[in-house]
Formats: sequence, structure tokens, C-alpha cells
Amino acid sequence: MPAVSPTLDLAVRLGRLALPNPILVASGTFGYAREMAGLVDLGRLGGIVPKTITQEPRTGNAPWRTIETASGMLNSIGLDNDGIEAFVVHHLPYLGTLGVPVIVSIAGRTHDEFVAMTRRLAGLAGAAAIELNISCPNVSGGVDFGTDPAMCERLVADCLAATETPIIAKLTPNVTSVPVMARAAEAGGADAISLINTCLGMAIDWRRRRPLLGNGMGGLSGPAIKPIALRAVFQAAQAAKTPIIGIGGIATIDDVMEFLVAGATAVQLGTVNFYNPQASMQVLDALPAALAEAGASCVADVVRTLKT
Repeated sequence: MPAVSPTLDLAVRLGRLALPNPILVASGTFGYAREMAGLVDLGRLGGIVPKTITQEPRTGNAPWRTIETASGMLNSIGLDNDGIEAFVVHHLPYLGTLGVPVIVSIAGRTHDEFVAMTRRLAGLAGAAAIELNISCPNVSGGVDFGTDPAMCERLVADCLAATETPIIAKLTPNVTSVPVMARAAEAGGADAISLINTCLGMAIDWRRRRPLLGNGMGGLSGPAIKPIALRAVFQAAQAAKTPIIGIGGIATIDDVMEFLVAGATAVQLGTVNFYNPQASMQVLDALPAALAEAGASCVADVVRTLKT
């Protein structure tokens, strides 16, 4: 094993957003961070993406909301949250004390609602960036902006115009062409692209002839979707120059390195937080040695280096 250089640089940049390292935790899997404070050294993370918020409070979908599957999990939470004002008053101040970049995830029902939420968050202490969740399969209209390139480009551009805060577009795998949507987000001026969100899936109780999820279908996450996520990240990296945040089944240092080589500048750990809350710390501990093994002096040295 090569010696790890004490000068090895873990910092990365996503457009205008600078991160101390590429290891983030994904929206919907980390709460608002308070829940994880006793399990994770939050200040070591490259970034935290809290639970997605909406303009008004949402009660979410009917139960069941989560189902364990082979190598993964189906969820149909339905963006259950207390709304943007409760987030700004009760959660953002705490998140802002952690000394780590916080990327606020937002979801709107309409174009104007996305823009209004972006404007509301503009300049608030603690909000390092805004992630536009245009890819949630568990709510009506949740993927509209992530499947229509014209709508995606316009939304990103208008949200950018509403704030000086960096904007990240979170894309869906439930689309005909990932490259087309990546180019649309880039054309709109996104600082970074996150992908993937969950894959639309279903679980059935054949004896009762009924779906197990209350909403019928939900989003599949976890190790089962990693090959899909790697493919999507690679395709997006080939199609656009915008920095990419890879998401989907990441649980180990090998997973992290695979995503970096495929084209991601940073990654988000999601479902693994439910069954191994220490995973983010474990990959952070292992990252310097993995980069040294790759002959890299910084994270950027391995990004987009896949040989085909």
C-alpha cells in the first residue's frame, strides 16, 4: 500500500461551491442532522443535504411508506415535512452551527414555487447551496422538471437569477436520456448536477393482490441501483462539463472511488445511513489511502478518468 502523503488534498469544488471533501450525506436519509449527532462526527463531512422541504407543510403518503427489498429499499414517503418557514426557523440555525456546508433540498409543485423558495433561502446564513429536487417519483408532478429538458433549463436559470447561492439540479434516472437532461441543467447554468434520485419500483403482496406501498409505487434505493447510478454518472460526465455529485448505492470506499472515476466530483451516501450510520466516517477514513493507491495527490486527479 502506497504511503499517504500528509499534503494530500481532499477539497473539491462544485462550480461556486467549495467543499472540504467529497463525502456528503443524501437528502431524506439523514433527517436534519440532529438525529445523527451522536453517531457521526458531523463536522468531518464534506456536506449535509437535509430532508427535502416544500413551500407548505406536507403530511406525505399513506402507509406503508417503506419496504425492504433485495439489496435495497422502496420508499414512498411523499416529501413529508413541515414546510420552508419551519425549516428556516427551527432547523437551518442548528445546521448553520455545524461548520460544514449545508445544501438545502427544495421541491416545488410549480415553476414559480421553486423560484419563490429559492428567493426565500437567498443569503440565509447556513445555506451554502440549494439542491432543486426535480426528480422525486413519490409525489404528483415530482419528476416533471426532471424529464422535460426545456422546463429543466428554464427552472435552473430562473432559480439562479433569484439568488447568488449556488444551484444544484438533482436529476432522475426515470427518463429516456440522462445526457439530454444533463445538458439542459448545464445550459440553465447549474453549478452542479446530482444524480441519481431513486428508481421507480413496486412491491406486491400476491396473496392479497395488492401493492405493499400505500402509494402503489415508490423509489428504489440502495446497492441494487448502484449499476444504474454509475451508468448515469458516466453518461452525464460524457455529455456535460458541469461537476457531478454521484448518488445511488454508495456504501464503501470502493463505491466512492468507482463514482469518482466514472465522473463524479463528490458523492452522497444515502440508504446506507439507515443500516450503517458510521459509513460516511468509514469512507472518509479510507479515502486518503485509496487516493494514494491511485497515484493521486488530490480528488480531482481521479475524477472522470475511466478508460473506455
